[in-house]
Amino acid sequence: MAATFPTSRSPAMATACPSPSSPAMAATSPSTALAAPLLRRAPGSLRRRRSSRAAARPDPEERSIMSYKIWPWSHDANKMVHMLLHTVALFLGSVGIYAAFKFHNESGIDNLYSLHSWVGLGTICLYGIQWLLGVTTFFFPGASPTIRRRMLPWHIRAGLVVYILALLAAELGFLEKLTFLQAAGFGRYSSEALLVNFTALLILLLGASVVLYVTAPMHNEHTQGYSAVHKP
Repeated sequence: MAATFPTSRSPAMATACPSPSSPAMAATSPSTALAAPLLRRAPGSLRRRRSSRAAARPDPEERSIMSYKIWPWSHDANKMVHMLLHTVALFLGSVGIYAAFKFHNESGIDNLYSLHSWVGLGTICLYGIQWLLGVTTFFFPGASPTIRRRMLPWHIRAGLVVYILALLAAELGFLEKLTFLQAAGFGRYSSEALLVNFTALLILLLGASVVLYVTAPMHNEHTQGYSAVHKP
C-alpha cells in the first residue's frame, strides 16, 4: 500500500516549522539556505521534519576529505579545521617541492625528468588552485549562497581528484626509489626493497580506505560529505 503524505500544514505546525523561503528559515545557517531547494521538493511531512531539524542546528556548507565526518563539532569549528589542515598540507607539499629542486640542483641532477616529478608538480599546482578557490568561495570573502551551492559539487569532486593524484605521485615516487635501489646493486628481495614495497602498499590501502569512507552514504541526512554529490 502506497504511503501518503499530507500536503497542507496546520497553523501551529506552520509556525513551528517555517517554510524554506520564509524569513525565519533565511535567518538560520547558510547551509540551511543551500538545502532549501531540496526541502521544497520533499513531501509535506518529510519537509516539515527536515526544516525543523535544519533550524535546530547548523549544518556545514562543505564537507571535504574526513574532517567533517570524524569531528562532530559546530559548523564554524569544522570549517576552520578543514581550512587549516589543508593550509598546512599545502605548505608542507610546497616545502617538499622546494626541497626536491634544491637537492637536484646541488647534486647536479636534472629536474622534472620523471613521471613522478610531473605528476607531483601538477598535483601541488592543482592543490593550490583548489585551496584558493575554496577559501575565497566558502570562507573569505565568501560567495553568495547560489554560487556556493553550484560550486559545492565541483569543489568536492576536485578535492577528491587532487587527493587521488597525490596518491599516484607517492606511488610513482616509491617505484622510482625502488628502481634506483636496484640500479645501485640492492637485491630485489633485500630489506630496503621490501620496506619500499610494503610502505607503498600501506599508503595505497590507506588512500583507498579514505576514498571509500568519504564517498560512502552518510546516516545523517543533513551532513553533506562527498556522498552529497550523488544525492538528487
